[in-house]
Amino acid sequence: MSNDQEILLNKGEQSKPKVRVERKEGEPTSAFKGASWAALVVGVSAYLIGLFNAAMELNEKGYYFAVLIFGLYASVSLQKAVRDKEEGIPVTSIYYGISWFALIVSISLMAIGLYNAGSIVLSEKGFYGMSFVLSLFAAITVQKNIRDTQRARERD
Repeated sequence: MSNDQEILLNKGEQSKPKVRVERKEGEPTSAFKGASWAALVVGVSAYLIGLFNAAMELNEKGYYFAVLIFGLYASVSLQKAVRDKEEGIPVTSIYYGISWFALIVSISLMAIGLYNAGSIVLSEKGFYGMSFVLSLFAAITVQKNIRDTQRARERD
């Protein structure tokens, strides 16, 4: 009996026209774009929820929040500078150097802050470190996807 119902359902689905969105050459897939955004949301949300629930002083929370925002901006800025340079778009050496410096400083500030945080247990330090790295990587990937999509649409 259930086989008859499955066949009827399948016949109904076959008559519907399928809408297919064509992907431009060089444009990332929707699945990859979605996974990148999901990773960014998960990384930043986990970091912020952990920070909100942490038993630390408000100035410590502010420090870790500022380091996250600084790191996100620095990683996106560096990705853009590297990509521009590869594609022949002029990038001044001072901006390129500052971009690298900012990313290195943000990662160093996170590492030094976690190393010196006596009130945070080791597992919590690992959580903050991993959610920070996930957020930076996801921000770079989202920015790359946006740029690739824009470039693919400009070609037409």
